Amino acid sequence: MKKMWMPLMMALVAVLTSCGSKMGELNAELFTTTPGVLEAVGGQVPVTINGKFPEKYFNKKAQVTVTPVLKWNGGQVVGTSATFRGEKVESNDQMINYRLGGNYTMKTTFDYVPEMAKSELYLQFTAKVGKKEVEIPAVKIADGVIATSELVGTTVKSATAAVAEDAFQRVIKQAKEANIRFLIQQANLRASELKSQEMTEFNETMAGIKADEERKILSNVEVTAYASPDGEYGLNERLAGNRETNAAKYVEKQLKKEKLEGYVDTKYTAEDWDGFRELVERSNIQDKEVILRVLSMYTDPERREQEIKNISSVYKTLTDEILPQLRRARLTLNYELIGRSDDEIMQTYAASPRELSVEELLYAATLVESIADKEAIYRKTAEIYPNDYRANNNLAELAYKQGKLETALTYLEKAAAINPAASEVNANMGLIALAKGDKETAETYFSKASGVKTLNESLGNLYIAQGQYDRAVSAFGEAETNSAALAQILAKDYNKAKNTLQAVANPDGYTEYLKAVLGARTGNTAMVLAGLKKAVEQDPTLAKKALEDLEFAKYVTNADFLNALK
Repeated sequence: MKKMWMPLMMALVAVLTSCGSKMGELNAELFTTTPGVLEAVGGQVPVTINGKFPEKYFNKKAQVTVTPVLKWNGGQVVGTSATFRGEKVESNDQMINYRLGGNYTMKTTFDYVPEMAKSELYLQFTAKVGKKEVEIPAVKIADGVIATSELVGTTVKSATAAVAEDAFQRVIKQAKEANIRFLIQQANLRASELKSQEMTEFNETMAGIKADEERKILSNVEVTAYASPDGEYGLNERLAGNRETNAAKYVEKQLKKEKLEGYVDTKYTAEDWDGFRELVERSNIQDKEVILRVLSMYTDPERREQEIKNISSVYKTLTDEILPQLRRARLTLNYELIGRSDDEIMQTYAASPRELSVEELLYAATLVESIADKEAIYRKTAEIYPNDYRANNNLAELAYKQGKLETALTYLEKAAAINPAASEVNANMGLIALAKGDKETAETYFSKASGVKTLNESLGNLYIAQGQYDRAVSAFGEAETNSAALAQILAKDYNKAKNTLQAVANPDGYTEYLKAVLGARTGNTAMVLAGLKKAVEQDPTLAKKALEDLEFAKYVTNADFLNALK
């Protein structure tokens, strides 16, 4: 009887010990990925993998390493692995129960390269049961990679570079001031004052307006008379009024002498406390702070004057140095300087460009249409005014607009050598860095470009490249460009993207390509076909791109789709 049971017992032990020893092929249905089709975001391809080891699969003595591998024709890249253990293996790895099986989640990210546009994601397994290696076949779990976000590398090249604007003004307001000073308690105009350097220059300016009436137009003359804030208020008021009258008569006489038509505006201030405060603040007199404190504490003029007189140590200094400067009439000659007309600027540029100011030359470039003419003017400006960065910056803007990145960079380096802090230069340096894929450098430059009109558009492109799609949409605002539409598509704001694409001022092949992408995402086959047909007509290279683009994966066997790419 004993002999009969021995073989049976051995067989039973063999069966029990072999439970779960077989670890074979895993079905692809056991795995899901998020996203379902891999997609490039901010220059990377992130994926979350949810997997399951089925019941009675994972041997209690097994240790399995799972490695995601993204493969394409001619290459592959390995992602982050995760290791799992059976119930009888001692390690810190996640344990999988033999009887119940187990679920797991793993995340990995691949750096995007264009070849990934047509790729497949596999899971590869390295398994051991005890010391014995066990083969588990690799499993394909997803396709990849949708690379619509990478279109920013193209759309950024059509972004608007920053122009350093001219400060040309056709009409420039000018003012010439002079002061006539009076003796204490007097209002008569002294000959010595009327012959002062200030008044000589004032009268010469007035004569110059008459001599160049085509370029200079008199607006008015302001006469403002003052009395110092010492003494009785009524007396000061009469003094200030008389000084106003006498100064105004003098101005009217000079206008008549020069045969100039213009009106005289007059006013007076009986006690010039504001002027007093200003002069004290600028002075170095003793007890300066005490005087200023008195002015702030008291508003009544008589109380102010008395308190200041009580500061006996400085009152004489005030009467000798401060108060005499307040007994005056200020004359302000207001006139307009009329600049050259557009025709005059262009005629002067053609005949003798060195006669033009830098502002006139930069403005001249805005008066011509062709890029060649603009370039010629900016080059001449850089030659005549080598210490002004704007001409080189604007040459860079023209080069960028033509897709000549290296030429643009050369000009920008010249501009930066002159003014490295110029916002327009930094904004354009940032665009070039972004167009070359250097997001960190671009961000650094953009941080130094505050105030530039095109900065939000540049930042929108940067945010797309960084995968911050909602932030990009916000930065673009109501801009109607390819880049703005791309941001809206990636942020899944499809209605806004449609409106933006319809409003692009100068649509190109990529405008139409984005319309096709939008059609694919919204199930609008007619939009897909129409968009691709126009896109390929404008840029035949987009046909090959469309055939490999997973945005159009479900259309590749469609005859109409293939015809649209011809």
